[in-house]
Amino acid sequence: MKIQKPVIIEGYNNEWPRAFNIIESIISNKLNRLVLRIEHVGSTSIPSLSAKPIIDIDVVIESMDCLPQVIKKLEELGYIHEGDLGIKNREAFARRDVYVPYTSEGNEKHEHHLYVCNRESEELKRHMMFRDILRKHPLLVSEYANLKFQLANKYRDNRQAYSAGKTEFITRIMNEYQDI
Repeated sequence: MKIQKPVIIEGYNNEWPRAFNIIESIISNKLNRLVLRIEHVGSTSIPSLSAKPIIDIDVVIESMDCLPQVIKKLEELGYIHEGDLGIKNREAFARRDVYVPYTSEGNEKHEHHLYVCNRESEELKRHMMFRDILRKHPLLVSEYANLKFQLANKYRDNRQAYSAGKTEFITRIMNEYQDI
């Protein structure tokens, strides 16, 4: 059984966008024309938002027809394909070690979660919509940060409960602000 790391929320860190840019550049160069774009999503993509220091990355491809080529190239960078984990049009990838994605320099990369989505992916659209809403509404960022700290204190050793606790807020915000 995999031991879960505790939920630890940190204050916003200006290194997060820089770390994303490094990873994005390596993946973009490797996948080249297979990728439409690479999106920094999740809490680390929102300026001033406290977060778990794990970068969420959505690699956007035209269609799942090119997924086998994408899997092969990502495996060359040290990623392990985990399948869709129950979410349609979104494939998850784990890292073999802290050096993934591999480069000739062989240096460690920031901890991150990597997903490959086709451009029709509902999960991708959800990630981007939530990110964009929070980027435009600083008061929501404060409210969300407070909720995350409360949940992290309450569910320090239960990531599922922590994530479930955020769902109501995320759903409410998406419903209230989707047309703005």
